[in-house]
Amino acid sequence: MEKTNFKEGRGKVYMTHPTKAVYRFLMSDFVRISNAGNDDNLFDEGEMLASWRQIEAVDFHQDVSVGGGLRFTPYHAGHVLGACMFLIEIAGLRILYTGDFSREEDRHLVQAEVPPVRPDVLICESTYGVQSLEPRIDKEQRFTQMVQSIVSRGGRVLLPVFVLGRAQELLLLLDEFWSAHPELQKIPIYYASSLARKCISIYQTYIHTMNDHIRSRFNRRDNPFVFKHVSNLKSLDKFEDKGPCVMMASPGFMQSGVSRELLERWAPDRRNGLIVTGYSIEGTMARNILNEPDEIISVQGQKIPRRMSIDYISFSAHVDYAQNSKFIDEIKAQHVVLVHGEATAMARLRAALQSKYSERSEDVKIHTPRNCEPLRLQFKAERLAKAVGSIAEKPPKAGSTLKGLLVSKDFAYTILDPKDLAEFTGLNTSTIIQRQRVALNVGWDMVRWHLEGMYGSVQEGVDVEGRRTMRVMTALDVKQSGVHELLLEWVASVNNDMVADSALALLLGIDSSPATVKMTTRPCGHSHGHEGQGKGDAAEEAKEEEETVETVEKHPHADKVIKDAEEAATAKRAERAMNVASFLEAYYGDVEEIQIGGSQDTSMSEDEKAETKSEEDVKAEQENGDSVAEANGDAKMGEGEQQVNGNGEVETSPATTTSAAEPAASAPTPPPPSLESTIPGPSRQALRVRLDDKVAIVDLEDALSSSSTTAATSAHLSVYSRSEALRRRVLHLVALADRAATSAADTFRMDEPMCSELFLGVHSRPVEPGEADDEERGIEGAEGKKRARIMA
Repeated sequence: MEKTNFKEGRGKVYMTHPTKAVYRFLMSDFVRISNAGNDDNLFDEGEMLASWRQIEAVDFHQDVSVGGGLRFTPYHAGHVLGACMFLIEIAGLRILYTGDFSREEDRHLVQAEVPPVRPDVLICESTYGVQSLEPRIDKEQRFTQMVQSIVSRGGRVLLPVFVLGRAQELLLLLDEFWSAHPELQKIPIYYASSLARKCISIYQTYIHTMNDHIRSRFNRRDNPFVFKHVSNLKSLDKFEDKGPCVMMASPGFMQSGVSRELLERWAPDRRNGLIVTGYSIEGTMARNILNEPDEIISVQGQKIPRRMSIDYISFSAHVDYAQNSKFIDEIKAQHVVLVHGEATAMARLRAALQSKYSERSEDVKIHTPRNCEPLRLQFKAERLAKAVGSIAEKPPKAGSTLKGLLVSKDFAYTILDPKDLAEFTGLNTSTIIQRQRVALNVGWDMVRWHLEGMYGSVQEGVDVEGRRTMRVMTALDVKQSGVHELLLEWVASVNNDMVADSALALLLGIDSSPATVKMTTRPCGHSHGHEGQGKGDAAEEAKEEEETVETVEKHPHADKVIKDAEEAATAKRAERAMNVASFLEAYYGDVEEIQIGGSQDTSMSEDEKAETKSEEDVKAEQENGDSVAEANGDAKMGEGEQQVNGNGEVETSPATTTSAAEPAASAPTPPPPSLESTIPGPSRQALRVRLDDKVAIVDLEDALSSSSTTAATSAHLSVYSRSEALRRRVLHLVALADRAATSAADTFRMDEPMCSELFLGVHSRPVEPGEADDEERGIEGAEGKKRARIMA
């Protein structure tokens, strides 16, 4: 923590309360031992204390949200005091990491819990692989019998343990057994570790995290960790090594320390006994001595004869195969990742689990990654949005549209009404109104002409203050704020900003636009001489300018305004048909207007008959070399063939004739019906497109059929063809024609306007720029209005 980016609290470390208390004692002891006579230290006491202060203590079952979609919940893991497994949720994906866990309730700890929710991934230990351990009651009885047998023959019992975990379990067991056997009470029981004594005080503090047996004894004012027959041995120097005793010493692997020193001292005596009570790692003295060698090597390298008895009984707080496989079945995770085990044990456990799940036909994947090997898993998670507040008062019907704000927090989605935002999320909203002033160098009608050409249509009226206003795509208001000035107003948003940027770019280029120059250039009838020019000439120029502005025609690309709805729909269909036809003609050449549906003539044209010609007919023609032409069902032979030779002259070869007496090779195949005859519905207009020998028909009046003929739609236009490739190409062109002809105002749906009352004054006369100033100066009536109009 103090050597990485976790320093000074930049990273977070979470522990349960008992674990944090134990951490300080264990790490202080580590610093003391590792720093003795060593200048190259990993960390010192000060750094250890700094890290301890940064640790955040959490309770079991506490839901901790780290942020960014990461949260976790600790659950009891058994194993040792404070140990927990973590149910981690990352972006909606649940991972249960067990760490070391035990599914067997012992004398003081609860068993590992099964979380109430099903995780997607389970990362669990595989310490014992497929090995099964004996029941707790049986091994406790066998252990006490071993201890009693050794001390009865006058020997000393060495129990190598770690200071935390199994040591406290064995102390409880021995203290209870000594209380039940008065004949053994004269034989002392020691635990030789000052650190173990400190850890005992932690056990006495966190009684409430243990099982019911311990808590009930504590409630009777009987603290189980105040031992009656066990004493602490602070140092071997004060130990009188006389007579039988039971010595619990650390460390558990006997590589060094008190346990190794006592092993070398007691190994030559036959009366003494060593009982290994936990799991031992390969290469340690605890693992090697289980082979009962005749000699052991001391720390100084001397050979020591081994005559003491060696016994092994597992009090390890790890799960065996039966407990582990049952736990995995209860978790029901899709992926199981095995860790914390030797390669051989992990491989055997994986094979056993795979065999079991294959017999059940269950799709559970077992992974055994090596250290530092990344494991990549893929998941398809459902994204659900919860509707809350007023928007959820009426359940939506199938196919209906639900409109509201989509709020995302830690990968959880909520849909709510904007007015409920503060109540359910604590968020507040603000509206930013943006304004931009632009110099106006042309008349108002010219501005409208350009805006209609760009966006298709605009709403024109006056605002609540009486100023000329045009609303563009319900997002932007363009106001005539001054004689030579425009004011752009809009509510800031991604969509509205896009419209405002495009309109601003258009307005800034109006005065230099070639269309503007062309439309505003008119020959004048007055003299350009400077002599005699007075007020009359200036008034005439202003009148000409006014007339020029008023004669600005509607932009050819602007949407046509037709009041009658039926007439507007008819005009729109006709315009759409023309656009589609022009696009198809540009790509395929001639496009025919035909009638489909109804009782139209189903006779095929020459090209369609050629299209429907069977493959056998084509093959026969190629083999015979004949040129066959079909016309009205009669077969006529060619009168001759013309070829152009190398000199450019036309040569005619005699026509080949076929005897009428020769029998036909085969009966003619009846041609299939024409494509338009297969399209049902009322008689209506359509377009026919040809590409080589293939035909496609575009229905212009939106009458979809349920025929087996392949059909597809593009914005409610149907395309029919027996060639799927041609149908897709024509469909793409129809959609392209619609997009090219549809104005921006009809294509995009923008945000709500910032002021719905903008055009309430549409029936009132607009306030002309400068009119108020004229009235203040006493200029009234039509003259002032005319002057203001001329200035505009």
